[in-house]
Amino acid sequence: MEKREQRAGGFKKETVNKLLQLHFKDDKTRVSGDALLLMTEMLNVFAREAAARGARQAQTEDLTRVDVEHVEKVLPQLLLDF
Repeated sequence: MEKREQRAGGFKKETVNKLLQLHFKDDKTRVSGDALLLMTEMLNVFAREAAARGARQAQTEDLTRVDVEHVEKVLPQLLLDF
């Protein structure tokens, strides 16, 4: 289990926990360790997929650099797929 926690890398668990707490209506709501690890992994996968799709969009436009506009173009479909 420790390897998986280390691999979740891109986002700190504390940051994800704080983001979740901001959206809970009840301040007493708590997140279990497993749920926090899962959410961290989901955000990591989402960010990687957004980057990959943005890179593919830039390639289709024959560009070698990915800009925010490329990610913005693929974001609607990414949100639907996710």
